[in-house]
Amino acid sequence: MSEVLRQLAKVLEQRKLESADKSYVASLYAKGLDSILKKIGEEAAETIIAAKDADPKQIIHEIADLWFHCMVLLADQGLGPDDVLQELQRRFGLSGLEEKAQRNK
Repeated sequence: MSEVLRQLAKVLEQRKLESADKSYVASLYAKGLDSILKKIGEEAAETIIAAKDADPKQIIHEIADLWFHCMVLLADQGLGPDDVLQELQRRFGLSGLEEKAQRNK
């Protein structure tokens, strides 16, 4: 599964070199961080609505949009999916309470 994320990350990096009038992602990069964050907020809200409507297909669709825009944010910040996967791996086997306590130190 993570191979799909790595492939997407490569494409998102390539979009940094493209013209904003020819690529949606390039246009987000050109508009800046606030525009990327706004899209993440919109997609998060749409995910919540889909979940409240209990529509499995729509939930999947909206989460895919949310993940995509989070990946755009990662790329914008010089990060990638492997950074997130490493953090999730680090947390694996910890209880949520233990992990939260470690963050507060």
